[in-house]
Amino acid sequence: MSRINKNVILALLTLTSSAFLLFQLYYYKHYLSAKNGAGLSKSKGSRIGFDSIQWRAVKKFITLTSSQNVPVFLIDPLILELINKNFEQVKNTSHGAASECNFFCVPRDFTTFALQYHLWKNEEGWFRVAENMGFQCLKIESKDPRLDGIDSLSGTEIPLHYVCKLATHAIHLVVFYERSGNYLWHGPLRLKGHIDKKFVPFRKLQFGRYPGAFDRPELQQITVDGLEILIPKDPTHFLEEMPHSRFIECRYKEARAFFQQYLEDSTVEAMAFRKSAKELLQLAAKTLKELGVRFWLSSGTCLGWYRQCSIISYSKDVDIGIFIQDYKSNIISAFQDAGLPLKHKFGKVEDSLELSFQGKDDVKLDIFFFYEETDHMWNGGTQAKTGKKFKYLFPKFALCWTEFVDMKVRVPCETIEYIEANYGKTWKIPVKTWDWKHSPSNVQPNGVWPVSEWDEVIQLY
Repeated sequence: MSRINKNVILALLTLTSSAFLLFQLYYYKHYLSAKNGAGLSKSKGSRIGFDSIQWRAVKKFITLTSSQNVPVFLIDPLILELINKNFEQVKNTSHGAASECNFFCVPRDFTTFALQYHLWKNEEGWFRVAENMGFQCLKIESKDPRLDGIDSLSGTEIPLHYVCKLATHAIHLVVFYERSGNYLWHGPLRLKGHIDKKFVPFRKLQFGRYPGAFDRPELQQITVDGLEILIPKDPTHFLEEMPHSRFIECRYKEARAFFQQYLEDSTVEAMAFRKSAKELLQLAAKTLKELGVRFWLSSGTCLGWYRQCSIISYSKDVDIGIFIQDYKSNIISAFQDAGLPLKHKFGKVEDSLELSFQGKDDVKLDIFFFYEETDHMWNGGTQAKTGKKFKYLFPKFALCWTEFVDMKVRVPCETIEYIEANYGKTWKIPVKTWDWKHSPSNVQPNGVWPVSEWDEVIQLY
């Protein structure tokens, strides 16, 4: 009897242990894993699923734009970066094949798309359909800066941004415009008085704090989280452009006022110079782009852009600046291969480097290399016959894009400080007699090159 009882007890213990083990497995699968998955999805967005507010808002937006033939493309930096890191996986995913939501389900307030305005055929109709589908849409307009120089059209407003909210998630649609330099431009997002500032958390938007300029991206269609979308074919390049995309418009109204006071030189010689200078700047931009070297408009060329939106016809040269850390050893040979012989080389990479190349029609290209100190920047100058050195001091500056002579080029963002450093407070008044050793407001002596170094630091051709 005792033996039977022992067997029964052993069986009962085995059964109880198995039941407890099954309970533990069920608890782990249905409670702990769900809890941990929720925590993971908060950080990575890979476990939220296709019922998330974000995914449903994006899906509805894609359905809307597809039905209205509006060719939007994704420019959201967070999602583009995720796609870029997992591109092979994304590329091999077919439509509707996604088993879990990895990209559009990341918890966030916005998803950002873009649109090229000239491809939008039915703006008002799209707006009505969006509202019928449950979106609350906000349209932000402002003056078209391209028309500021035309009296009869100045003040014409264009759409710059749309913000469409579905439940708690918003789609930010950035409107891009073609510019004459073959690039895309978007305007700033400025809220007018009647707009509800609490409609969405506007300060979190990735686009709109400043106007921006981007290379025109080639697009490709991919499937992301079961949705067919367009993205830039080179996401890395687009993402690299973003932090440096700020755009400054030429001051068309001020330029018009300048030419009312100082008539533009329309002689044959002046027009020929401006044409040659434009071609030289375009050639310089092309050469430096191939080298991967940043440059900006400097000295008289920068003054011409800021003061009168054109090339100063009596300047007789084209001036650009380059940070010395961007110098490349093949820069001289690259310009020579482009058909621009070296006219002179002053200084050396470590100190006061300056290059000058001869363009056609006796127009030269001067390249000034800038050196950074703790609280300022400077470029150097050298007097060939004496070996005297000069230094031109500038406050620190960042680089922005602008449009100049039908080109997208860089200028110092802190333009007025840059120009006043070089030309003083009277920069608005044309000065045709200029001594580079004494006239600039920011010039100071910087010693003399040792005679033993002249062969290296003073080269004339």
